[in-house]
Amino acid sequence: MKHVLVTGASGLLGLNLALQSAERIRVTGVTNSHPLNGAPFTVLQADLAQPGAFARLVEQVKPDEVVHCAAQANIDTCEKDPAQSARLNAELPGEVAEVCAKHGIPLAHISTDAVFDGLRGNYVEEDETNPQSVYAADKLAGERNVQAANPQAAIARVTFYGWSLRGQRSLCEFFFYNLSAGKRVNGFTDVYSCTMLVNDLADTVLEMLDKGLRGVYHVFSRDAQSKYQFGVSIARQFSLDEGLITPISVEDSGLVARRSPNLTMRVDKLEAALGRQMPTQAEGIARLHDLYLSGHAERIKRLAG
Repeated sequence: MKHVLVTGASGLLGLNLALQSAERIRVTGVTNSHPLNGAPFTVLQADLAQPGAFARLVEQVKPDEVVHCAAQANIDTCEKDPAQSARLNAELPGEVAEVCAKHGIPLAHISTDAVFDGLRGNYVEEDETNPQSVYAADKLAGERNVQAANPQAAIARVTFYGWSLRGQRSLCEFFFYNLSAGKRVNGFTDVYSCTMLVNDLADTVLEMLDKGLRGVYHVFSRDAQSKYQFGVSIARQFSLDEGLITPISVEDSGLVARRSPNLTMRVDKLEAALGRQMPTQAEGIARLHDLYLSGHAERIKRLAG
């Protein structure tokens, strides 16, 4: 049975990937400060920011493949602590890639759509990057460090949503839990993305490894919505009050880090490589709803203890 090592296994992507693949493959998940109680896969604790920590982990686990999800993904935290962001988002990916190359282990590294400035949208993989925040600049540096250390690695640029360990890690949860409580929220009308359901993303990343893909790929839904439209879609799918969502401009939000406004992406390269289409926004939100009805969100929360 194939053995996959997943870093950042308490995060939104790492946890969902490990959970939904654990029935068919052997999974070892690595966490730092968030223990997982009763997870159906092996969980190890390690501070990967420490020099040599990942190399020692690979010697211990001996995985067949690695999916590197671990990162500092809070954009405003990166602005406030650029040294931590540089270590986790720029330097560590290169170290992971180097270790995987040394041992001949296929690697999928998770990057971000934020490497672009979002001034025009409809980006393809070869378009010029222009990150607008500390987080985005470090994630782009991480991409380049991975490519330099391990040209065989697959790099997935992503943005995603889904059910998380504490119900606070994704935009769908922000809308769902606030609207469920009857609270008013804001939705940006001028920030667009091709965000993808994390469960679809997890399946796709593993498929990329299975097919031996290398280089940079855009891994997104095949259509886009604004943050406001996404919130309305969540409200309608879950029969919540969309009138509680106030449409506003991101310029009026008071956020610390600048957000790129138009991060619409082309997925032609990935669709051609996999021989199938990426899901639409509507398909992803419908699956999110099905997962909720099946108890998936509560099962994940129970892992937090």
